[in-house]
Amino acid sequence: MKLNLTKPLVIFDLETTGLDLVNDRIIQIAYIKVYPDGHEERNNYLVNPGFEISPEITAITSITNEDLKDQPSFKDLSKKLCDTFIGCDFAGFNSNHFDIPMLAEEFLRAGIDFEFSRSRLIDAQTIFHKMEPRNLSAAYKFYCGRKMTDDFKPHLADNDTEATYRVLQGQLDMYSKANQEEEDRQLENDMDVLAKLSRTNDNVDFAGRIIWKPILDAKGQPTTDKDGNVMKQEVFNFGKYKGRPVAEVLHRDPGYYSWMLNGDFTYNTKQVLTRIRLKEFNLH
Repeated sequence: MKLNLTKPLVIFDLETTGLDLVNDRIIQIAYIKVYPDGHEERNNYLVNPGFEISPEITAITSITNEDLKDQPSFKDLSKKLCDTFIGCDFAGFNSNHFDIPMLAEEFLRAGIDFEFSRSRLIDAQTIFHKMEPRNLSAAYKFYCGRKMTDDFKPHLADNDTEATYRVLQGQLDMYSKANQEEEDRQLENDMDVLAKLSRTNDNVDFAGRIIWKPILDAKGQPTTDKDGNVMKQEVFNFGKYKGRPVAEVLHRDPGYYSWMLNGDFTYNTKQVLTRIRLKEFNLH
């Protein structure tokens, strides 16, 4: 099914040196940029992480240190990627949990403040798990009717990106009104709907150190705005101030802000914390 887009959608996948957002790095990024008119652009980059990758990563991805030694760093690619991605929505497989946070970290390390909050983030894995709990290979078999190993070599970003694109299209086909009589089994071909379905938490930052929590009234009940929507505020989700509003903590304990900026937290967490601090400063 052709995607119903109001702005370009970047379907992408990363291969990395590991799963640590602070210390690991991207070694491959592949994407398909789909325009509202159906035009598609594909790119696939190997990325030099600045250090040797482990034999375990080579075993998983087939990418070697020899493959990477003459490749550009992420910083070298960052301006080109930023120019390509700006104004786009994003889709991937497990992307909201890992690929988007890792990409955000790499952009920040390169000195680029890419604002993902302005994009709709669509995670085909989350949609899949909510509709048919499985993994990418099973999703490909389920939605595309073929074994993924017959069409692709797994654990390479360009292959996984192509498979994810086909899975997303297959999901929209299978759960269309034409193919599903039950309303709760229908999936609307709309990026707002898909992004909402892809959300699985109330994280403010990607690492989940700061989360959204309802603002409670004197009776302990959630407060609502004039439209009946529950009002929320940023709250710490770790440490001695867990459960406390971030703005309140920064007001009562200004040193906590400096401690976090100098601590072993992701750039994105520090970025979010700084924005909250500046917002409160401007309000007062």
